[in-house]
Amino acid sequence: MTILFVVLILVFLIVVHELGHFIAAKIFGVKVEEFGIGYPPRALLLGTVAGTEYTINWIPFGGFVRLFGEEVDSGQRGRGSFADSPRWKQAVVLVAGVLMNAIAAWVLFIWALTAGVPTVVDQLQPNEHAELVASDVIEGSPAAAVGIAAGDQILSLSDQSGDVPDAMTPDAFVAFVSSRGGELLTLSFMHDNATTTKTVIPAHAVNADTAGRPAIGIGLVLITNEALPFSQALAASFTATENSFIIVWQGLWEILKTAAHGAPDLTNVVGPVGLVSVVGQAAQNGFGQVLELAGFISINLVIVNLLPIPALDGGKLFVLIIEAVLRRKAPKLAIQLLNTIGVALIILLMVTVTYHDIARLFV
Repeated sequence: MTILFVVLILVFLIVVHELGHFIAAKIFGVKVEEFGIGYPPRALLLGTVAGTEYTINWIPFGGFVRLFGEEVDSGQRGRGSFADSPRWKQAVVLVAGVLMNAIAAWVLFIWALTAGVPTVVDQLQPNEHAELVASDVIEGSPAAAVGIAAGDQILSLSDQSGDVPDAMTPDAFVAFVSSRGGELLTLSFMHDNATTTKTVIPAHAVNADTAGRPAIGIGLVLITNEALPFSQALAASFTATENSFIIVWQGLWEILKTAAHGAPDLTNVVGPVGLVSVVGQAAQNGFGQVLELAGFISINLVIVNLLPIPALDGGKLFVLIIEAVLRRKAPKLAIQLLNTIGVALIILLMVTVTYHDIARLFV
């Protein structure tokens, strides 16, 4: 089921991307020879409408549009040719793919928020259910010693007399622990989908910032899965989309900085193999989390496709800008060479990322 989710997400997002190219090409009079779901070899011709073949292909990991005159050495020129269209029209057709991915991300975030996704809240609203979750654990603390890890849900806490916190909130939890320094407490938590019960003793100097207050060494947050009304989700989706752009760009910038020093750090980059694990974890938190992850992947596609790498939309756009500045077509041989280099770089990146994905499976 998880693998199916991964395939469906990738196919959907890539088909949406290609749909952007398709719509823009149709609007600007560029002939679309084929709109395919999946990659060749062809499995089925659904039909031909207005000169465009609609096909299903055997390799089910995306989709494509084949534009008339798109290839440099195709010899397809004249009316309806992509190569003979004004450069600004070519640019719009290229950018339309990532624009559709950005719109898709926004829609997915709306859908996710209306379905309900894990969200950190400061305080509970009336009739609202939330889980108390460990946001971080101090190394060497009593909490770390009993096996609590970041992301674990705190289920219950009690002392030897059976007293419990006034409420399962961060403030009530901290107040309960800090008033029982040196006492034996019973703590239940959810770790790796299993309920664990341990005894723990609050101690001083666990947290350097509050050394005089007994603690067990965990940070706590309240997380709710409550679905938002559509009007609230609509507003929140803009923030979610903006934050995703910022997170992806910051991550990419860190990779570029390490690459400039000769040692690009790709250990945290996830490929198709790693996505199976990531999507599986998201699915455990509900369908809303899967939708949110799909939106985040869509933002990744926006930024990656805009990179000036040959064979990607950003690389093609970069060539168009150079041609506009020089006021002449780029040499065919140079374009072919750049595309070959770009494909080689993409293959190398995918092999490297897949290696790290597989290596993480054995950690």
